[in-house]
Amino acid sequence: MKKGGKLKQYLKTLGPGLITGASDDDPSGIATYSQAGAGFGLGLLWMAPYTFPLMAALQGMCARIGLVTSQGLTHTLKKNYPPFVLYLMLIFSVPAIILNIGADIAGMGAVTHLLIPGVPSFVFSVLFTMILMVVIVLFSYQKIAGILKWLCLSILLYLIVPFLVHVNWKQVLISTLIPHIELNKNFIEMVVAILGTTISPYLFFWQATMEAEDLEHQQKKIVIDKQIMQNMTSDVNTGMFASNLVMLFILLTTGVVLFSAGITEINTVDQAAKALEPLAGKFSYIFFALGVIGTGFLAIPVLTGSLSYMLAETFGWQEGLDKKFNEARAFYIVIILSLLIGLLINVMGISPMKALIFTAILYGVTSPVMIALILHIGNNKKIMGEFTNSPFSNLLGIITFLVMTLSAVILIYYQFK
Repeated sequence: MKKGGKLKQYLKTLGPGLITGASDDDPSGIATYSQAGAGFGLGLLWMAPYTFPLMAALQGMCARIGLVTSQGLTHTLKKNYPPFVLYLMLIFSVPAIILNIGADIAGMGAVTHLLIPGVPSFVFSVLFTMILMVVIVLFSYQKIAGILKWLCLSILLYLIVPFLVHVNWKQVLISTLIPHIELNKNFIEMVVAILGTTISPYLFFWQATMEAEDLEHQQKKIVIDKQIMQNMTSDVNTGMFASNLVMLFILLTTGVVLFSAGITEINTVDQAAKALEPLAGKFSYIFFALGVIGTGFLAIPVLTGSLSYMLAETFGWQEGLDKKFNEARAFYIVIILSLLIGLLINVMGISPMKALIFTAILYGVTSPVMIALILHIGNNKKIMGEFTNSPFSNLLGIITFLVMTLSAVILIYYQFK
Protein backbone atom coordinates (compact mmCIF):
# COMPACT_ATOMS: atom_id res chain seq x y z
CA MET A 1 0.00 0.00 0.00
CA LYS A 2 1.25 3.49 -0.88
CA LYS A 3 2.09 5.97 1.87
CA GLY A 4 -0.89 8.15 0.92
CA GLY A 5 -3.16 5.10 1.11
CA LYS A 6 -1.80 4.15 4.54
CA LEU A 7 -2.33 7.68 5.83
CA LYS A 8 -5.89 7.74 4.47
CA GLN A 9 -6.61 4.38 6.09
CA TYR A 10 -5.14 5.58 9.39
CA LEU A 11 -7.20 8.80 9.36
CA LYS A 12 -10.33 6.71 8.73
CA THR A 13 -9.70 4.82 11.98
CA LEU A 14 -9.76 8.05 14.01
CA GLY A 15 -13.02 8.74 15.80
CA PRO A 16 -14.20 8.26 19.40
CA GLY A 17 -10.66 7.79 20.75
CA LEU A 18 -9.35 11.02 19.19
CA ILE A 19 -12.40 13.00 20.36
CA THR A 20 -12.13 11.58 23.90
CA GLY A 21 -8.42 12.36 24.12
CA ALA A 22 -8.78 15.90 22.78
CA SER A 23 -11.78 16.65 25.02
CA ASP A 24 -9.66 15.67 28.03
CA ASP A 25 -7.72 18.93 27.48
CA ASP A 26 -10.79 21.03 28.25
CA PRO A 27 -10.66 24.43 30.02
CA SER A 28 -10.68 22.63 33.39
CA GLY A 29 -7.69 20.53 32.35
CA ILE A 30 -5.92 23.61 30.96
CA ALA A 31 -6.52 25.44 34.25
CA THR A 32 -5.18 22.51 36.27
CA TYR A 33 -2.05 22.20 34.10
CA SER A 34 -1.55 25.98 34.20
CA GLN A 35 -1.70 26.01 38.00
CA ALA A 36 0.70 23.04 38.11
CA GLY A 37 3.19 24.77 35.79
CA ALA A 38 2.91 28.12 37.57
CA GLY A 39 3.20 26.56 41.02
CA PHE A 40 5.94 23.98 40.42
CA GLY A 41 7.74 25.05 37.25
CA LEU A 42 8.92 21.99 35.33
CA GLY A 43 8.57 19.81 38.45
CA LEU A 44 5.46 17.97 37.18
CA LEU A 45 6.45 17.70 33.49
CA TRP A 46 7.25 14.00 33.93
CA MET A 47 3.55 13.22 34.53
CA ALA A 48 2.75 13.65 30.81
CA PRO A 49 4.74 10.68 29.46
CA TYR A 50 4.14 8.52 32.53
CA THR A 51 0.35 8.88 32.46
CA PHE A 52 0.06 8.21 28.70
CA PRO A 53 0.25 4.38 28.84
CA LEU A 54 -2.08 4.33 31.84
CA MET A 55 -4.69 6.48 30.08
CA ALA A 56 -4.38 4.51 26.85
CA ALA A 57 -4.82 1.18 28.65
CA LEU A 58 -7.95 2.29 30.56
CA GLN A 59 -9.63 3.99 27.61
CA GLY A 60 -8.76 0.98 25.45
CA MET A 61 -10.53 -1.31 27.92
CA CYS A 62 -13.61 0.95 27.91
CA ALA A 63 -13.63 1.07 24.10
CA ARG A 64 -13.36 -2.74 23.96
CA ILE A 65 -16.30 -3.09 26.39
CA GLY A 66 -18.39 -0.75 24.20
CA LEU A 67 -17.54 -2.66 21.01
CA VAL A 68 -18.14 -6.15 22.44
CA THR A 69 -21.35 -5.37 24.36
CA SER A 70 -22.69 -2.77 21.87
CA GLN A 71 -23.75 -0.84 24.98
CA GLY A 72 -22.47 1.87 27.29
CA LEU A 73 -20.57 1.22 30.50
CA THR A 74 -23.56 2.17 32.66
CA HIS A 75 -25.71 -0.50 31.02
CA THR A 76 -22.99 -3.11 31.57
CA LEU A 77 -22.70 -2.15 35.26
CA LYS A 78 -26.48 -2.22 35.67
CA LYS A 79 -26.78 -5.64 34.05
CA ASN A 80 -23.88 -7.41 35.78
CA TYR A 81 -23.35 -5.76 39.19
CA PRO A 82 -25.39 -4.91 42.32
CA PRO A 83 -27.43 -1.67 42.00
CA PHE A 84 -25.51 0.11 44.80
CA VAL A 85 -22.32 0.03 42.66
CA LEU A 86 -23.99 2.00 39.87
CA TYR A 87 -25.70 4.47 42.21
CA LEU A 88 -22.43 5.07 44.07
CA MET A 89 -20.78 5.98 40.77
CA LEU A 90 -23.64 8.37 39.97
CA ILE A 91 -23.49 10.06 43.40
CA PHE A 92 -19.81 10.88 42.88
CA SER A 93 -19.83 11.48 39.13
CA VAL A 94 -22.89 13.71 38.59
CA PRO A 95 -21.81 16.65 40.84
CA ALA A 96 -18.23 16.47 39.51
CA ILE A 97 -19.39 16.54 35.86
CA ILE A 98 -21.77 19.49 36.46
CA LEU A 99 -19.02 21.43 38.27
CA ASN A 100 -16.74 20.64 35.34
CA ILE A 101 -19.32 21.95 32.85
CA GLY A 102 -19.78 25.14 34.89
CA ALA A 103 -16.06 25.77 35.17
CA ASP A 104 -15.58 25.18 31.43
CA ILE A 105 -18.37 27.62 30.52
CA ALA A 106 -16.89 30.22 32.88
CA GLY A 107 -13.41 29.72 31.43
CA MET A 108 -14.64 30.16 27.85
CA GLY A 109 -16.51 33.33 28.76
CA ALA A 110 -13.56 34.78 30.67
CA VAL A 111 -10.95 34.31 27.93
CA THR A 112 -13.34 35.64 25.25
CA HIS A 113 -13.80 38.75 27.41
CA LEU A 114 -10.00 39.15 27.35
CA LEU A 115 -10.06 39.08 23.55
CA ILE A 116 -13.11 41.39 23.35
CA PRO A 117 -12.95 43.51 26.56
CA GLY A 118 -16.01 45.62 25.70
CA VAL A 119 -18.40 42.72 26.39
CA PRO A 120 -18.78 41.22 29.92
CA SER A 121 -17.58 37.63 30.30
CA PHE A 122 -20.98 36.40 31.54
CA VAL A 123 -22.59 37.53 28.25
CA PHE A 124 -20.16 35.28 26.39
CA SER A 125 -20.86 32.42 28.81
CA VAL A 126 -24.62 32.76 28.11
CA LEU A 127 -23.98 32.94 24.35
CA PHE A 128 -21.75 29.83 24.36
CA THR A 129 -24.28 27.92 26.48
CA MET A 130 -27.10 28.74 24.04
CA ILE A 131 -24.99 27.75 21.01
CA LEU A 132 -24.04 24.44 22.63
CA MET A 133 -27.65 23.74 23.60
CA VAL A 134 -28.94 24.33 20.07
CA VAL A 135 -26.18 22.29 18.40
CA ILE A 136 -26.47 19.30 20.76
CA VAL A 137 -30.28 19.18 20.66
CA LEU A 138 -30.84 19.87 16.94
CA PHE A 139 -27.89 18.17 15.22
CA SER A 140 -27.63 14.42 14.58
CA TYR A 141 -24.87 12.29 16.11
CA GLN A 142 -23.02 12.14 12.78
CA LYS A 143 -22.96 15.95 12.47
CA ILE A 144 -21.89 16.42 16.10
CA ALA A 145 -19.12 13.80 15.70
CA GLY A 146 -17.94 15.56 12.53
CA ILE A 147 -17.86 18.96 14.31
CA LEU A 148 -16.00 17.48 17.29
CA LYS A 149 -13.36 15.95 15.00
CA TRP A 150 -12.61 19.37 13.50
CA LEU A 151 -12.56 21.00 16.94
CA CYS A 152 -9.79 18.55 17.89
CA LEU A 153 -7.51 20.78 15.79
CA SER A 154 -7.87 23.51 18.43
CA ILE A 155 -5.53 21.62 20.77
CA LEU A 156 -2.71 22.11 18.23
CA LEU A 157 -2.61 25.79 19.28
CA TYR A 158 -0.86 24.75 22.49
CA LEU A 159 1.96 23.10 20.55
CA ILE A 160 2.89 26.50 19.08
CA VAL A 161 3.23 28.57 22.28
CA PRO A 162 6.52 27.14 23.70
CA PHE A 163 8.30 27.94 20.43
CA LEU A 164 7.42 31.62 20.91
CA VAL A 165 9.40 31.84 24.17
CA HIS A 166 12.94 30.95 25.26
CA VAL A 167 13.11 27.34 26.49
CA ASN A 168 16.03 25.35 27.92
CA TRP A 169 15.24 22.12 26.06
CA LYS A 170 17.91 20.12 27.90
CA GLN A 171 16.27 20.92 31.23
CA VAL A 172 12.87 20.11 29.69
CA LEU A 173 14.13 16.66 28.60
CA ILE A 174 15.51 15.90 32.07
CA SER A 175 12.30 17.07 33.78
CA THR A 176 10.19 15.02 31.34
CA LEU A 177 12.07 11.76 31.85
CA ILE A 178 13.08 11.89 35.54
CA PRO A 179 10.20 12.03 38.07
CA HIS A 180 10.36 14.73 40.73
CA ILE A 181 8.45 14.12 44.00
CA GLU A 182 7.77 16.47 46.92
CA LEU A 183 6.09 15.06 50.02
CA ASN A 184 3.92 18.00 50.98
CA LYS A 185 0.19 18.72 50.80
CA ASN A 186 0.29 21.21 47.89
CA PHE A 187 2.42 18.97 45.66
CA ILE A 188 0.38 15.80 46.35
CA GLU A 189 -2.86 17.74 45.84
CA MET A 190 -1.63 18.86 42.42
CA VAL A 191 -0.52 15.31 41.48
CA VAL A 192 -4.01 14.00 42.35
CA ALA A 193 -5.61 16.90 40.44
CA ILE A 194 -3.56 16.10 37.31
CA LEU A 195 -4.34 12.39 37.62
CA GLY A 196 -8.01 13.23 38.12
CA THR A 197 -8.26 15.52 35.10
CA THR A 198 -6.40 13.07 32.81
CA ILE A 199 -7.89 9.77 34.06
CA SER A 200 -11.50 10.91 34.56
CA PRO A 201 -14.46 8.55 35.10
CA TYR A 202 -16.71 10.50 32.71
CA LEU A 203 -14.26 9.69 29.89
CA PHE A 204 -14.62 5.97 30.65
CA PHE A 205 -18.40 6.19 30.18
CA TRP A 206 -18.14 8.38 27.05
CA GLN A 207 -15.59 6.10 25.37
CA ALA A 208 -17.66 2.94 25.78
CA THR A 209 -20.89 4.63 24.70
CA MET A 210 -19.38 6.26 21.61
CA GLU A 211 -17.83 2.99 20.43
CA ALA A 212 -21.26 1.38 20.72
CA GLU A 213 -22.91 4.35 18.93
CA ASP A 214 -20.34 4.26 16.13
CA LEU A 215 -21.03 0.56 15.67
CA GLU A 216 -24.77 1.20 15.54
CA HIS A 217 -24.34 3.78 12.78
CA GLN A 218 -22.45 1.46 10.42
CA GLN A 219 -24.38 0.78 7.22
CA LYS A 220 -24.03 -2.98 7.57
CA LYS A 221 -23.89 -5.52 10.37
CA ILE A 222 -20.34 -5.55 11.75
CA VAL A 223 -18.74 -8.65 13.22
CA ILE A 224 -16.15 -7.70 15.84
CA ASP A 225 -12.77 -9.10 14.82
CA LYS A 226 -9.07 -8.45 15.45
CA GLN A 227 -8.88 -5.80 12.71
CA ILE A 228 -11.66 -3.75 14.31
CA MET A 229 -9.90 -4.07 17.66
CA GLN A 230 -6.60 -2.95 16.10
CA ASN A 231 -8.31 0.09 14.52
CA MET A 232 -9.88 0.94 17.88
CA THR A 233 -6.51 0.65 19.64
CA SER A 234 -4.88 2.92 17.04
CA ASP A 235 -7.67 5.50 17.48
CA VAL A 236 -7.50 5.44 21.30
CA ASN A 237 -3.70 5.58 21.40
CA THR A 238 -3.68 8.56 19.01
CA GLY A 239 -6.24 10.41 21.13
CA MET A 240 -4.42 9.75 24.41
CA PHE A 241 -1.04 10.67 22.89
CA ALA A 242 -2.45 13.96 21.59
CA SER A 243 -4.00 14.65 25.00
CA ASN A 244 -0.77 14.07 26.88
CA LEU A 245 1.31 15.99 24.37
CA VAL A 246 -0.91 19.05 24.91
CA MET A 247 -0.70 18.52 28.68
CA LEU A 248 3.11 18.50 28.44
CA PHE A 249 3.19 21.70 26.36
CA ILE A 250 0.84 23.59 28.73
CA LEU A 251 2.92 22.52 31.75
CA LEU A 252 6.01 23.55 29.80
CA THR A 253 4.62 26.96 28.73
CA THR A 254 3.35 27.98 32.18
CA GLY A 255 6.38 26.44 33.91
CA VAL A 256 8.86 28.36 31.76
CA VAL A 257 6.96 31.65 31.49
CA LEU A 258 4.87 32.11 34.65
CA PHE A 259 6.91 30.22 37.28
CA SER A 260 10.15 31.82 36.08
CA ALA A 261 8.54 35.27 36.41
CA GLY A 262 7.40 34.55 39.98
CA ILE A 263 3.71 34.13 39.04
CA THR A 264 2.99 30.99 41.05
CA GLU A 265 -0.71 31.42 41.80
CA ILE A 266 -3.30 31.13 39.02
CA ASN A 267 -6.93 31.50 40.13
CA THR A 268 -8.72 31.54 36.76
CA VAL A 269 -7.97 30.19 33.29
CA ASP A 270 -8.18 33.72 31.83
CA GLN A 271 -5.59 34.83 34.39
CA ALA A 272 -3.24 32.20 32.96
CA ALA A 273 -3.83 33.56 29.45
CA LYS A 274 -3.45 37.20 30.52
CA ALA A 275 -0.25 36.50 32.48
CA LEU A 276 1.37 35.18 29.29
CA GLU A 277 0.83 38.40 27.29
CA PRO A 278 3.49 40.70 28.79
CA LEU A 279 5.94 37.84 29.35
CA ALA A 280 5.63 35.74 26.20
CA GLY A 281 4.08 38.12 23.69
CA LYS A 282 0.60 38.78 22.32
CA PHE A 283 0.56 35.75 20.01
CA SER A 284 1.16 33.35 22.92
CA TYR A 285 -1.72 34.92 24.80
CA ILE A 286 -4.08 34.81 21.81
CA PHE A 287 -3.25 31.17 20.98
CA PHE A 288 -3.75 30.19 24.63
CA ALA A 289 -7.13 31.97 24.78
CA LEU A 290 -8.38 30.55 21.46
CA GLY A 291 -7.37 27.07 22.62
CA VAL A 292 -9.55 27.45 25.72
CA ILE A 293 -12.56 28.41 23.57
CA GLY A 294 -12.00 25.59 21.06
CA THR A 295 -11.48 22.89 23.67
CA GLY A 296 -14.53 24.14 25.59
CA PHE A 297 -16.73 23.63 22.52
CA LEU A 298 -15.18 20.17 22.16
CA ALA A 299 -15.38 19.06 25.80
CA ILE A 300 -18.77 20.35 26.96
CA PRO A 301 -20.79 18.14 24.53
CA VAL A 302 -18.69 15.20 25.81
CA LEU A 303 -19.40 16.12 29.45
CA THR A 304 -23.14 16.71 28.97
CA GLY A 305 -23.42 13.65 26.72
CA SER A 306 -21.63 11.43 29.25
CA LEU A 307 -23.93 12.58 32.03
CA SER A 308 -27.08 12.13 29.97
CA TYR A 309 -26.11 8.67 28.71
CA MET A 310 -25.25 7.58 32.28
CA LEU A 311 -28.66 8.65 33.63
CA ALA A 312 -30.60 7.39 30.61
CA GLU A 313 -28.99 3.94 30.80
CA THR A 314 -29.54 3.83 34.58
CA PHE A 315 -33.25 4.65 34.45
CA GLY A 316 -34.08 3.02 31.10
CA TRP A 317 -34.89 6.21 29.17
CA GLN A 318 -34.75 6.53 25.40
CA GLU A 319 -31.27 7.79 24.54
CA GLY A 320 -29.04 8.84 21.67
CA LEU A 321 -27.66 12.00 20.07
CA ASP A 322 -29.15 10.82 16.77
CA LYS A 323 -32.69 10.88 18.18
CA LYS A 324 -34.93 13.94 17.92
CA PHE A 325 -35.99 15.81 21.06
CA ASN A 326 -39.50 14.36 21.13
CA GLU A 327 -38.06 10.82 20.79
CA ALA A 328 -35.74 11.15 23.83
CA ARG A 329 -37.13 13.99 25.95
CA ALA A 330 -35.57 12.98 29.29
CA PHE A 331 -32.18 12.42 27.63
CA TYR A 332 -32.11 15.94 26.14
CA ILE A 333 -33.65 17.57 29.24
CA VAL A 334 -30.66 16.30 31.26
CA ILE A 335 -28.30 17.90 28.71
CA ILE A 336 -30.21 21.21 28.85
CA LEU A 337 -30.39 21.23 32.67
CA SER A 338 -26.70 20.37 33.06
CA LEU A 339 -25.80 23.32 30.78
CA LEU A 340 -28.11 25.71 32.66
CA ILE A 341 -26.89 24.58 36.11
CA GLY A 342 -23.31 24.88 34.85
CA LEU A 343 -24.08 28.43 33.70
CA LEU A 344 -25.66 29.30 37.07
CA ILE A 345 -22.49 28.22 38.88
CA ASN A 346 -20.94 31.33 37.29
CA VAL A 347 -23.27 33.65 39.25
CA MET A 348 -23.04 31.82 42.58
CA GLY A 349 -19.64 33.31 43.42
CA ILE A 350 -17.82 29.97 43.22
CA SER A 351 -14.23 30.45 42.09
CA PRO A 352 -13.89 28.67 38.71
CA MET A 353 -10.33 27.60 39.54
CA LYS A 354 -11.33 26.19 42.91
CA ALA A 355 -14.21 24.36 41.24
CA LEU A 356 -11.83 22.96 38.62
CA ILE A 357 -9.25 21.77 41.13
CA PHE A 358 -11.98 20.33 43.39
CA THR A 359 -13.51 18.51 40.41
CA ALA A 360 -10.16 17.08 39.36
CA ILE A 361 -9.43 15.91 42.92
CA LEU A 362 -12.92 14.37 43.20
CA TYR A 363 -12.27 12.48 39.95
CA GLY A 364 -8.87 11.42 41.29
CA VAL A 365 -10.30 10.06 44.53
CA THR A 366 -13.25 8.20 42.91
CA SER A 367 -11.40 6.82 39.88
CA PRO A 368 -9.84 3.81 41.69
CA VAL A 369 -13.27 2.22 42.27
CA MET A 370 -14.21 2.70 38.61
CA ILE A 371 -10.84 1.36 37.43
CA ALA A 372 -11.30 -1.78 39.57
CA LEU A 373 -14.72 -2.34 37.98
CA ILE A 374 -13.40 -1.82 34.44
CA LEU A 375 -10.62 -4.33 35.11
CA HIS A 376 -13.18 -6.82 36.41
CA ILE A 377 -15.47 -6.36 33.39
CA GLY A 378 -12.52 -6.52 30.98
CA ASN A 379 -11.52 -9.93 32.37
CA ASN A 380 -15.05 -11.34 32.61
CA LYS A 381 -15.42 -13.93 29.82
CA LYS A 382 -19.21 -13.98 30.22
CA ILE A 383 -19.27 -10.33 29.13
CA MET A 384 -16.19 -10.04 26.88
CA GLY A 385 -16.01 -13.52 25.31
CA GLU A 386 -12.70 -13.91 23.43
CA PHE A 387 -11.84 -10.21 23.80
CA THR A 388 -10.84 -10.15 27.46
CA ASN A 389 -7.90 -7.96 28.51
CA SER A 390 -4.40 -8.94 27.46
CA PRO A 391 -1.83 -9.53 30.26
CA PHE A 392 -0.13 -6.24 29.31
CA SER A 393 -3.43 -4.30 29.51
CA ASN A 394 -4.08 -5.86 32.91
CA LEU A 395 -0.61 -4.90 34.10
CA LEU A 396 -1.12 -1.25 33.05
CA GLY A 397 -4.62 -1.27 34.54
CA ILE A 398 -3.36 -2.59 37.89
CA ILE A 399 -0.54 -0.01 37.93
CA THR A 400 -3.12 2.74 37.23
CA PHE A 401 -5.33 1.46 40.05
CA LEU A 402 -2.40 1.37 42.50
CA VAL A 403 -1.13 4.82 41.48
CA MET A 404 -4.59 6.43 41.76
CA THR A 405 -5.30 4.69 45.08
CA LEU A 406 -1.92 5.54 46.61
CA SER A 407 -2.11 9.20 45.58
CA ALA A 408 -5.67 9.48 46.97
CA VAL A 409 -4.65 7.85 50.29
CA ILE A 410 -1.62 10.16 50.64
CA LEU A 411 -3.82 13.17 49.83
CA ILE A 412 -6.34 12.18 52.52
CA TYR A 413 -3.46 11.68 54.98
CA TYR A 414 -2.18 15.21 54.34
CA GLN A 415 -5.69 16.66 54.74
CA PHE A 416 -5.82 15.39 58.35
CA LYS A 417 -2.15 15.76 59.23
